[in-house]
Amino acid sequence: MEISYTFWQAVEGGFIGFINQFPDYWTQGETVDELEKMLASLYADIAAFPEFKTAQEHTGKIMVAV
Repeated sequence: MEISYTFWQAVEGGFIGFINQFPDYWTQGETVDELEKMLASLYADIAAFPEFKTAQEHTGKIMVAV
């Protein structure tokens, strides 16, 4: 299974990121590879909750003035 995530380099070093489907849950790693392992672990933790399996994901688009 492939999941998308967002990350950036922290000013103090290392990388911070979150799974796009769960933007409230951040994790970090010293390298991008370590960050990806932490994100995979985070996803497994979230997926262990019964609510995760029954929740339906929805996406949408909005118009914004530029």
